[in-house]
Amino acid sequence: MQRSSYVRPIGFYPAPPDAEENVFSGLPLAGQPLRFTALEIARRDGVHVKRRVISLEEAIEREWGRGTLDAAQDLEAITAARPRLAGLALDRPRLMGIINVTPDSFSDGGLHDAAEAAIAHGLKLAAEGADIIDIGGESTRPGADYVPVEEELRRVIPVIEGLRARTEALISIDTRKAEVMRRAAVAGADILNDVSALTHDPAAMAVAAETGLPVILMHAQGDPRTMNDDPQYTDVVLDVFDFLESRIAACEAAGIPRAKLVVDPGIGFGKHLHHNVAVLASLSLYHALGVPVLLGASRKKLIDHISDVPNPRDRVPGSLAAALAGASQGVQIVRVHDVAATRQALNVWRAALAGSDKILA
Repeated sequence: MQRSSYVRPIGFYPAPPDAEENVFSGLPLAGQPLRFTALEIARRDGVHVKRRVISLEEAIEREWGRGTLDAAQDLEAITAARPRLAGLALDRPRLMGIINVTPDSFSDGGLHDAAEAAIAHGLKLAAEGADIIDIGGESTRPGADYVPVEEELRRVIPVIEGLRARTEALISIDTRKAEVMRRAAVAGADILNDVSALTHDPAAMAVAAETGLPVILMHAQGDPRTMNDDPQYTDVVLDVFDFLESRIAACEAAGIPRAKLVVDPGIGFGKHLHHNVAVLASLSLYHALGVPVLLGASRKKLIDHISDVPNPRDRVPGSLAAALAGASQGVQIVRVHDVAATRQALNVWRAALAGSDKILA
């Protein structure tokens, strides 16, 4: 699936809840306190892409006045408030804390590969303010090896069960495998998070639909073992959009409603530095898909490439910068290793944006 036109909201500013909404004062971004005042229109003709910036007034009068159906639908998708995700309101950036129950994850492999250690870390993340705890039993870092289903189940199911009994935080299972999804749902998981967008396991789509749980669809080009060898795009920002739009359509056709879907553009997954930076700069485009947007850039290699920080655990400042860059474009969920630090940064950002500490209640 490839479009010929794309609409990206830009020109953001904070507005109080009772602010008037029109083409002159700006329109709401996905029901959040941010307003956007202009649009970037991208038109694709084969390998050629032309972009131009227009005001909302011009967009309404000239673009949609011509009856461009996709553009009209995009504006509605961009402005509409997102429904709750597993009961969680998405009116502000939410935090997803990471637990890798693996020996080989790029940042914290081996730290939480025992069930009790992973459970203790999950409780710590919840205490620090994580709205969602994301549990994974297979590393998907570049070059990672495949983990058999039974081994992945052995790693993650006791952790899900242990946390389910001891925290109110939502639990997501980070897996590509249908059987792990099925067993995780039974154990108490609230959300399915698949880095392959339900394409790796032929049974995953049907199982995801059967569970009735929300699903996070991530873009990745290729398998983790080889995905960063030589990724190629015509236009990475638009290619990622097309892929995610096609996966949303596939999910809806399989009986998973759009209201239960989240998209993740997949920073670091089959992308070189210039690809990752381009996606980060254009995150607001993905609101036109009409679903919540998740950003996962925590401690990733692009921070090393930009700032020469080879040790992932030293990349917290860069991770915070990425999180704020996402929040400033209306990203609803930020997936992070460092929950307390990110919560602090987002609280200060939100207070400064609103000019009030009332929002922190």
